[in-house]
Amino acid sequence: MFKWQGLMLGPKDSPYHGGAFFLSIQFPREYPFKPPKILFKTRIYHPNVNRKGRVSLPILNSQWSPAHTLSKILLSISAMLCEPRPQDILVPEMWKMYKNDRPKYNIMAQKWTKKYAM
Repeated sequence: MFKWQGLMLGPKDSPYHGGAFFLSIQFPREYPFKPPKILFKTRIYHPNVNRKGRVSLPILNSQWSPAHTLSKILLSISAMLCEPRPQDILVPEMWKMYKNDRPKYNIMAQKWTKKYAM
């Protein structure tokens, strides 16, 4: 009841398009007063997701509100895939590539998507 598995499809306007990404969603007993813990179980090349799958998103931490529904959280993650959040970087080298060489970043993200999510 407290542990779910989710599936997120890569957004159309992103290098993740065509990929299917599994998520682990763990609701604490204090939910909705505490946020769920969401991890990518499928590897993804993204500066806001570390190699353990942890997602850096304010609404899952400091900006949590009981008004945030799972639907809103998933929409926020999808938006993050289209546009990484510079204030929430977990993998600096990916962010550096994203900022300095976007075509190379997109190629790497597409390669990882093909390798791990298709």
